[in-house]
Amino acid sequence: MDKEELHQFISDSTGNESNICQIYAVKDGNTVYEDCWHGYQTADAVNVMSVTKSVMALLIGIAMDKGFIKGVDQRVMDFFPDYPVKRGEKTIYDVTLRHLLTMTAPYKYRSEPWTKVCTSDDWTTAALDLLGGRRGITGEFKYSTLGIQILSGIIENAAGEKCIDFANRNLFVLLGIPEHMIHGDSSKEDQFDFLMNKNPRRNEWYSDPKGTVTAGWGLCLSARDLAKIGELVLNNGSYADKRIVSERFLREMITPAVKLGELFGFMSYGYLWYKPYEDRQVYAAIGDGGNVIYINKESTVSVGVTGTFKPRIFDRVEFIEKRVLPLIGG
Repeated sequence: MDKEELHQFISDSTGNESNICQIYAVKDGNTVYEDCWHGYQTADAVNVMSVTKSVMALLIGIAMDKGFIKGVDQRVMDFFPDYPVKRGEKTIYDVTLRHLLTMTAPYKYRSEPWTKVCTSDDWTTAALDLLGGRRGITGEFKYSTLGIQILSGIIENAAGEKCIDFANRNLFVLLGIPEHMIHGDSSKEDQFDFLMNKNPRRNEWYSDPKGTVTAGWGLCLSARDLAKIGELVLNNGSYADKRIVSERFLREMITPAVKLGELFGFMSYGYLWYKPYEDRQVYAAIGDGGNVIYINKESTVSVGVTGTFKPRIFDRVEFIEKRVLPLIGG
């Protein structure tokens, strides 16, 4: 399959590939493939869903490098001294950033209470209300999009500025990614439209009524932007000869901390980043709709893929390795 055939394959698809908007691939620092579908252009942004989580991990690393955060074993409650802990709650005092970053933090719910959090005025405080519980720290993996909203609050309280401004100055601009703005509206109707609308978005990041960005979803990036973030990881924290995040944190971030089950394809999980294979230097940031940053250190390749929301599409690692890498010598 050549590039023209891949374009037509995706254009004609009625299956898993039908929602792909953009693919952008970089090898050895050079753009080796780019294409768009459904009227999208290279610079257009898409809600990359849970890829947002992996970007948050990088921001936490940068905040650590700058001394705003002591380390991943610092307790979460250190950053929220004014938070009124509920009477009898003890577990919350033992939760660390490492627990949030590896999805091993304990929460007081069986299924995520989206309505409760996303109709509140302060989503970080609402997420803190969920943290802890009677079972204590078990080390059990519990995927939580709402829970890691706490990370946005940690960055804001530690750095003394809005997370969107911290991200723009310390990550996006340095990677040549356009400065981002907060989305603004956060009504129930707007949240539904933000998820389902298939049109290109602005360079924006969803936010709560206080202007704090969503840590688990809602960042809008192009596939080119995703590939640049992938290059940063590929190059151990540097981009265009600029040190953006320390090599030490980068190494920790992609080192497996948890082995996942069948629901997540038996992949391993670091700090909000996936390692699909035990015996290969392949890493990924993965979001619903098949939004993916794919990094292959063996082939020095970074690939970004964006897609609009489509149920039950998650992991595009196999698609990239089967359809894209053969075109670029990966």
